[in-house]
Amino acid sequence: MNDEQTGAPRKRIKVAIDGPAGAGKSTLAKRVADKLNYLYIDTGAMYRAATWVALEQRADLNDHNRVIELVRHAIIELKAPDESSQGRVRVIVNGADVSFIVRSRIITKFVSAVSAIAGVRKILVEKQQKLAKEGGVVMDGRDIGTVVLADAELKIFLTASAEVRAERRLKDMREMGQMQDLQTIIADIKERDHLDSTRETSPMKQADDAILIDTDNYSLDQVTDKVLELCVSKIAE
Repeated sequence: MNDEQTGAPRKRIKVAIDGPAGAGKSTLAKRVADKLNYLYIDTGAMYRAATWVALEQRADLNDHNRVIELVRHAIIELKAPDESSQGRVRVIVNGADVSFIVRSRIITKFVSAVSAIAGVRKILVEKQQKLAKEGGVVMDGRDIGTVVLADAELKIFLTASAEVRAERRLKDMREMGQMQDLQTIIADIKERDHLDSTRETSPMKQADDAILIDTDNYSLDQVTDKVLELCVSKIAE
């Protein structure tokens, strides 16, 4: 992408979007990446894939060495959405398309435990940093601005109330043909918030230089426009 006025290559920045489960990070990140023609890296999908690997092999999640070895030898790929994935990033593990199962409630229940394993995070963070090395990426997760892309030019911390996030999650589950009770989802989200923010390795927290955006009272279009404005400002610096 070139600057239209000078013809010089336009600076390609790193955009880090963090926040709790259900805040809309993935949808926002994908939209921003599409608009900028950047690479979108769904780190949450990578941790869900790692969780699937462990559960599929019936590993004891308390046996960290076993889980780490399984993840180390797994081939985890993220591919562009297609008609079969309902607009979501496709997740391929060892050649198998697990896009839907990794977003099921059983994976959601255990993904925080797997994500908290230091060895698992080390393996996946190295993959993520390698993908982002040259810039021109939008990455979302829990510790992107604080750990994975601590040098990102733009950091966003996206949040919303547990109730609003639960309603969004319920809508997504219904679209995938999964039924669940709203109050149960709210409880699950609050539990995950606690686990993610109190884990010993790379806990979820807002980076000191991140911009906080609460999406409770804003549409996705409004939030996308705001973040794109911030991106354009950073690219122009």
